[in-house]
Amino acid sequence: MDLLLRDTLSGRAKPVRARRGHPVGIYVCGPTVYDGAHVGHARTYLFFDLVRRHLEAERIPVRHVMNVTNFEDKIDARAAELGVTWRSLALKEEASFLRDLHALHILAPHVRPRASAFVPQMTEVARRLARTGRVHRQGDEWMYTPPARPRGVNFATASELAAHAVQEPGHPFPLGEQAAGEFMVWKLQEPPRPSWPGPWGRGTPGWHLECYAMANELIGLPVDVHGGGTDLIFPHHYAENEVALALRHRPFAKIFVHPGLVLWEGSKMSKSKGNLVRLNTALQEVGADALRWYLLGRPLTDRFHWTSEGLRRAASEWRRIQRTLQLWLRPGAGGRVGAVRAREVAEEVRRDLAADLATDRVFDHLRAWVTAIEGDPSGHIPHGERGRAVTALRDVEWRTGLRIIA
Repeated sequence: MDLLLRDTLSGRAKPVRARRGHPVGIYVCGPTVYDGAHVGHARTYLFFDLVRRHLEAERIPVRHVMNVTNFEDKIDARAAELGVTWRSLALKEEASFLRDLHALHILAPHVRPRASAFVPQMTEVARRLARTGRVHRQGDEWMYTPPARPRGVNFATASELAAHAVQEPGHPFPLGEQAAGEFMVWKLQEPPRPSWPGPWGRGTPGWHLECYAMANELIGLPVDVHGGGTDLIFPHHYAENEVALALRHRPFAKIFVHPGLVLWEGSKMSKSKGNLVRLNTALQEVGADALRWYLLGRPLTDRFHWTSEGLRRAASEWRRIQRTLQLWLRPGAGGRVGAVRAREVAEEVRRDLAADLATDRVFDHLRAWVTAIEGDPSGHIPHGERGRAVTALRDVEWRTGLRIIA
């Protein structure tokens, strides 16, 4: 069954399909490791976890790459504040981030490259962009100015920017078409900040070159599925795509996908602003399955309004669903809701996840199933049907990442 995902660039639903002899390439923009993960990050990575789980359940081979940005201005500033090196801070926060994702039952990527290991490739990308004649110096930085491109080839800039960009303190929307499209390819700086030899002197390559260099080498362009949080559409994914268009004359990805932001009191959760709920705090409060149930309970491309009360309600509902299904599988007087219903639910889950990861509908099927069991005086599965029911439940568990069977 094809997985359909809505492409953010075109607005159309597109099927995810492997090329003959090649796995589906999923490239996910990973963390900038200067502080702990929050629940907004969790929802983004849950989205791609479901993509991979569905494809693997359909026996489609996958190559899943998630980068780690381990040098960047925010890391430098935080390291200086703590009196540590940027490398030691990045390693510490990377380990913390990966522990939190593992605790949430998010599958580990097949490849997890660090930006610092790809500086030579990023530097070569900067040189190739310079050969286009579109790189100019601006103080201690070298900037690339894209050419005008037909509508729909890349994400819109200037007057249409607000449709997909997230404005934050210190990052206002650029007003002019050219200013909106410019991005840095090289910056002069010296140790102890990150610094390497480069085409214009010692310094650091621009952040937007990182994912192009990694995806090109580790998967090949265009990748099949690419994305991250909505806040990455501009400037990051715009710039990545522009590099691919400039150097390879093809888009960065066949399908761009961006799950909706998690909002706290109406604003995007942000480490730089401090308005967030840390992922490890939420995990300690309700556990991985209840947190998944909460974060996946609305359409994944919608913005998600986080509330403490909403989390508590979701945790209570999840405990009821898990408890009812576990009791249903225990030996007892056989009831009317049997393995046939379990297989029907598993197929409904499969079908709705294939339709743009409709987790809200998936959860409705599980609720209806549990309600039917609760309405059965026995509350137990009919004799002899447990094995088939467990098989169906295991499929639901794999596709959703929820642990139902004890």
